[in-house]
Amino acid sequence: MAIKTENFILNIGPQHPSTHGVFRLRIVLDGEVITDLEPVFGYLHRGIEKLAEGRTYLQDIPFTDRLDYLGSMTNNHAYVMAVEKLAGITVPERAEYIRVILDELQRIASHLAGLGFFLNDLGALQTPLLYMFREREKIVELFDMCSGQRLNYNYYRFGGFVQDLPEEFLPALKILLDTLPDFIDEYEQLISTNEIVLIRTKGVGVLKRDLAINSSAAGPVLRASGINWDIRRNDPYSIYNRFEFDIPIAKNGDTYDRYMIRILEMRQSVRILRQAVKDLPEGEIMGKAPKLLKPPAGEVYSRIEGPKGELGFYLVSDGTDKPYRWRVRPPCLLNLSALRDIVIGWKVADLMAIFGSIDIVMGEVDR
Repeated sequence: MAIKTENFILNIGPQHPSTHGVFRLRIVLDGEVITDLEPVFGYLHRGIEKLAEGRTYLQDIPFTDRLDYLGSMTNNHAYVMAVEKLAGITVPERAEYIRVILDELQRIASHLAGLGFFLNDLGALQTPLLYMFREREKIVELFDMCSGQRLNYNYYRFGGFVQDLPEEFLPALKILLDTLPDFIDEYEQLISTNEIVLIRTKGVGVLKRDLAINSSAAGPVLRASGINWDIRRNDPYSIYNRFEFDIPIAKNGDTYDRYMIRILEMRQSVRILRQAVKDLPEGEIMGKAPKLLKPPAGEVYSRIEGPKGELGFYLVSDGTDKPYRWRVRPPCLLNLSALRDIVIGWKVADLMAIFGSIDIVMGEVDR
């Protein structure tokens, strides 16, 4: 005799700790198996894009810190680069090198946080997260030297930076670069061959190549599915075309590959940082830019390869000191667009592993 059962609707969230921000998942279950999923956004919506249209271009820089607040330096870079392109502002050589240094440090810091929270979602409570935060803390201290801030830096300016690197910055960075590869080895020894991690990630939550492309996935999520696409190489910006580095690519598109891509990317970031520190020139850190910026009327789209993927800014100028339109292309939101397709058929416990491997920050999703 067949047992009559009914699907069960379960809400996960909106709570902060296990959803990387205020985010709600409405899932339909057949027992423990997920048969449908609806992501619910908007709980953190602050209207940053519309607020930015009522302030000057310079006053909008702090807004970018509060998008992906674990990638504030790269957010600053993406925005000021768009304004520089719109206004025709030239960036000095030294400032370009410093931008690469800060971007790659931010990439490592973001990946360390993302991997720590991912392992927390797997059930390895606190220990791996604290291991990752040990090195992230050293990077945050470097950012604190530059900007006086530990999370929202507001350090970039149109044409360069608010001030040069302090004299203690480079010695501390060189020490970090000497030790960081050994710590990345330690992470791999702790995680990559762990039997529980392998069982819960290998072949789980596969994002197939075609779906990754059609859903506009970006960054490690896209490259884990076998797509060789990185803005630093495919559409070079700043001075990235001067550095030798590889773009890590995986082929399975599963939860494990999304983890491993971030490990490999941290190694490549160390490689870029060593080259940038070695070649860092002396000189000015600020180009010529008016104190009250009024770009000529027009529009621009500018993008960088942020820690989580392609981060772009679309700006429209009407010739005044305030942007007429200010829009963000956020990788976190686009990486979520395929979540429903890759979790159906998996269990609730698998959902948290899959979701954690996407590595989102809700400030960038809701804006």
